[in-house]
Amino acid sequence: MKRSGLDYERVNIWENPDAAAFVRSVARGNETVPTVTVGDVSMVNPSMSDIHAAVDAAAV
Repeated sequence: MKRSGLDYERVNIWENPDAAAFVRSVARGNETVPTVTVGDVSMVNPSMSDIHAAVDAAAV
């Protein structure tokens, strides 16, 4: 993500119970990282191309 040029917020789910609950809600009960949210779309362990596609779609 650092080299992507995209702005993002990093959240430690093991220090933030609300964030952990959110990740479990979109990752079938698992605490899988990375979990990336772009707009209304959440992706579990996405590729950078998936992230860029979601960013492009959200920009439309």
